[in-house]
Amino acid sequence: MEAMDSIGSHDRDRVTTRPDVAGLVECTAASELLRALASPTRIAIVLLLRERPSCVHEIVGTLELSQPLVSQHLRVLKDAGVVRGQRNGREIMYELVDDHLAHIVTDALTHAMEDVASPVDPGGTPAVAE
Repeated sequence: MEAMDSIGSHDRDRVTTRPDVAGLVECTAASELLRALASPTRIAIVLLLRERPSCVHEIVGTLELSQPLVSQHLRVLKDAGVVRGQRNGREIMYELVDDHLAHIVTDALTHAMEDVASPVDPGGTPAVAE
């Protein structure tokens, strides 16, 4: 059962019509975007493309991954509207569709680094270094 199925029709209408709460369509779109970014390889590709547009062989060389693997991840990112390709002779140069997408990734990395720097014990409180 989906989460929205468990919400009564009155509550569902209230959730989707409040201006400060995203509706189901927006939440679904955000979910698809986050799913496309939910891979260490795709995060690395986004970070690389944040610096400059690159072709597949440049991404392969920088990330030291196979060409088929990089192409597969680029397809996921392209299908999700994260990157676009522009043919340049025999190569396709990939770039981010929007700089906001890089901010999502860098914010997530910043958050992850904060969690690593301040580990939490199983009780939910920050661990104390001994």
